[in-house]
Amino acid sequence: MNKYVDAYNTMGNSGNEILDFIFKVCVIFLVDLAEILGLSYEAINIIIFVILQPLLIIILFILWRKEKRKNKIIH
Repeated sequence: MNKYVDAYNTMGNSGNEILDFIFKVCVIFLVDLAEILGLSYEAINIIIFVILQPLLIIILFILWRKEKRKNKIIH
């Protein structure tokens, strides 16, 4: 239970109930995922938001550029 409290306290209230609810659900998910994988909550955050998300953005940008070039050649 302490892991949930520590993770939950990493961010203050936004003032928006929907955002706060989504945040709470995500924190619970990340804490559970960290426990399953044997990592810390902070490590899961780094993996997702510092490594995976930027990597996904770059991959999607490259794929978009390839499609744009392919469509330019066709037309």
